[in-house]
Amino acid sequence: MSDQIQTLPKVTIHFAGDSGDGIQLAGSQFTNTTALAGNDLSTFPDFPAEIRAPMGTVAGVSGFQINFGSEAIETPGGRPDVLVAMNAAAYRKNIGSLKSGGVVVLDTAGFDKRNLKLAGYGPEESPLAQKPDHLQFYEIDVTKLNREALSDLDLGRKERDRSRNLFVLGFLYFLYHRPLQPTLDFLRDKFESQPVVWEANKRSLRAGHHYGDTIEALTRYRIEKAELPPGEYRNVTGNVALSLGLLAASVRSGRSLFYAGYPITPASDILHELSRHKNYGAQTFQAEDEIAAITAAIGASFGGQLAVTATSGPGMALKTEGLGLALMLELPLVVVNVQRGGPSTGLPTKTEQSDLQQALYGRNGESPLPVLAASSPADCFQTAFEAARIALEHMTPVILLSDGYLANGSEPWRFPSTEQLNPIQPPLAANAPHDKTPYRPYQRDERLVREWALPGQAGLEHRVGGLEKEVETGHVSYHPENHETMVRLRAQKVQKVAHDYPATQLVQGSKDDKLLIVGWGHTLGAIKVAVRRMREKGHPVAQLHLKHIWPPAQDLPALLQSFPQILVPELNDGQLIHLLRDRFLVAAQGLNKIQGRPFLADEIEDEALKMLSND
Repeated sequence: MSDQIQTLPKVTIHFAGDSGDGIQLAGSQFTNTTALAGNDLSTFPDFPAEIRAPMGTVAGVSGFQINFGSEAIETPGGRPDVLVAMNAAAYRKNIGSLKSGGVVVLDTAGFDKRNLKLAGYGPEESPLAQKPDHLQFYEIDVTKLNREALSDLDLGRKERDRSRNLFVLGFLYFLYHRPLQPTLDFLRDKFESQPVVWEANKRSLRAGHHYGDTIEALTRYRIEKAELPPGEYRNVTGNVALSLGLLAASVRSGRSLFYAGYPITPASDILHELSRHKNYGAQTFQAEDEIAAITAAIGASFGGQLAVTATSGPGMALKTEGLGLALMLELPLVVVNVQRGGPSTGLPTKTEQSDLQQALYGRNGESPLPVLAASSPADCFQTAFEAARIALEHMTPVILLSDGYLANGSEPWRFPSTEQLNPIQPPLAANAPHDKTPYRPYQRDERLVREWALPGQAGLEHRVGGLEKEVETGHVSYHPENHETMVRLRAQKVQKVAHDYPATQLVQGSKDDKLLIVGWGHTLGAIKVAVRRMREKGHPVAQLHLKHIWPPAQDLPALLQSFPQILVPELNDGQLIHLLRDRFLVAAQGLNKIQGRPFLADEIEDEALKMLSND
């Protein structure tokens, strides 16, 4: 066979099938192999909303998209180049999003009468008989071929069919010049105690690869290594990177890490990851509910630890009273909200920037807190480190916003050196003076930060609780003027956090451009691609991305007011835009999407071009 080889700068593949088809495993293995091959990449898993979603239905389709290439990859891709459809429902849900000229790899066994009916096709409908002319199809009876490859193994039909995903993965490895060995190593380690299962998975992967070798006139694709900055890399999801950032902050602050959490999608993996790092002194506690989790963390903070809790929107609502207590005590605490679609249970496995206003305003009383937002899976590391630094050095709770897109998505992350992570210096109280001067726990430094007195320090005993404190002494006070003074002091302390920020920098463009696109959170990549395309075409568009949402940077108002037009894309009905209009009196325009799916760069580019044309 003489196959053609075509070199491509990048490729986007979307894997889709039932939850039981091993879609996430196939996608993650393709991702790990691609990372080892030296490509830049970004991924986006898309899970069904129900734990046991109806098999064979569109609602039960599990997806995994990877965008990889030899050039800089900013997003998991928009419209995919390749669709892997394990059944009719996966085909129906995703075929409309495929690029013209794209490739479809499908298992014909998933298109029988039963699967067609479950997918919502009529009795006479046959999608394979009416295939779009602009797509290239590989119709493979994966189920049959895989069973034949495993025919002599002591496995039932159900057990044999579980490795169909590896047959397809082997075929894709052949198509895109990916090595088999990383996946073979993974399978050996996973199933070494089950020799028959290990043999079955190994055969399935190789059978798919060999099948590709039998197809006549097959076009194969090569994607060269990306030119990444030198360093040591690993592939990380946002939840893993965030966990590592917290551990790094623990080491650089000299405070042991205590994490308390209650399982909730999509934040649970933070607990799972941190529990693996007891060698760094990390302590993890799975609480009985969200309230117990935050109050346990507050107790750990009172005891001198770097205290962290994480949740998603519904759990954040339950943590609110505890968050107010931590604010009143002025204790360091990092609260992570991995956002998802709401309200209520909402869309637990779908991404949304739904909780910014909750983070800014969702507490009783006057209770401002620092709010930060991570912008990519790898950036979750640095943002977690920064959130911990602010909490520890300014003696305040901090809210860190991530979301399902960042938590489950992955990209290459370069290990930072120790020199790149500045020491964190909590304001620990010294031992009591010898002259027996009464300790004043709410006496403040020039940043309005109080000292962190730990239990057991003689002479530093002090009162804590949710009742209002007297200025400096910390005694309970109901005095009206004292209450107003303390409210303003706490707010001013939070405002002074902004003094630590570096100067605000545009991601792309300059102050001379006509349109500024402002984003926060995971919209960074899609906005970056859209702005880059427009600038290449000569359009005067700039990009700004906010990590520190509150307090805002001191130079932010002047920067915003220098642009005639501002566009704010958000996966909500407009939350950051209200803050910008209210605080800085700018006439910003929103681009809002509430579908549980991230922005495409095309959507942002189209809206920006409309604004420029109306100028």
